Amino acid sequence: MHKIYKILFYTCLLSIEFLATTTLKIEIVESIWDKANHFIAFFVLYLLLSLAYKNFKTLKKFLLLLLFGLQIEIVQSFINGRYFSLMDIVADTIGIVLGILFYKYFYRKYMSS
Repeated sequence: MHKIYKILFYTCLLSIEFLATTTLKIEIVESIWDKANHFIAFFVLYLLLSLAYKNFKTLKKFLLLLLFGLQIEIVQSFINGRYFSLMDIVADTIGIVLGILFYKYFYRKYMSS
């Protein structure tokens, strides 16, 4: 089962990287509030990372995803029509933190027994 979660995690990671760095206008992505996109993306990434790599500590997962979010913003600063946004990193962080809380609750309640 871990292999499936790893495939889902990396598919999601690569998809987010593409969507964050493309100059294409993608209607469904652009019709949603940008900060919600960041929040949802990093919430899902945290859950998939936790399911794929159960041996990683929470801090490690948090830092890896935060670095990924920072990398996206740095890359965007070099793309015409895109820019570095500290508020996007804040939205990423909120998604990660709520992912941590949700995972800890869900895992304890449904998967640890």
